[in-house]
Amino acid sequence: MTNIEKRAATDVKASGRKLTGYVATFGLETRIGDFRETIRAGAFSASLRSNPDILALVDHDPGKILGRSGSGSLILAEDQRGLRFELELPDTQLGRDISALAARGDIGGMSFGFNVPEGGDEWAGELRTLKAIDLREISIVQAFPAYSGTSISVRSRYAMTDAARRIRILELEGGAYVESV
Repeated sequence: MTNIEKRAATDVKASGRKLTGYVATFGLETRIGDFRETIRAGAFSASLRSNPDILALVDHDPGKILGRSGSGSLILAEDQRGLRFELELPDTQLGRDISALAARGDIGGMSFGFNVPEGGDEWAGELRTLKAIDLREISIVQAFPAYSGTSISVRSRYAMTDAARRIRILELEGGAYVESV
């Protein structure tokens, strides 16, 4: 498997044992290191049609599953704004913990892991437009998402060590941290 890229969003709402919000927002330009990036409307459509089982995780950890589209506990759909999600949290300790944190507003936000298929992006100078995204998973981010107040997150262009990634993100966000690869 190739390196999976990740980005985060802060738009999460809790209602009982259900989380809703946006994992990504279309058309917003984000600075990522030495380039800018935006997601084109419809970028997730092929992936949502072809991948019947997208996972909902905590902090991108495959050992912390909260739901999956294959079971119906995770619903993903594109609309005019972006990629919307609804997640029915499980009655497990992890699910209850996430529910309590979300109800208090302590969740950092949402994130998603993805690959870009061949031809799925285009460059115009330093601007990268994502036209097609192979969605692998979405994640609850317990710590600091990037670009608070938006639905876009940060990731590096090249694979980095965890330490280098944290340092770079701290530099970009003035102290905030988000998972990125």
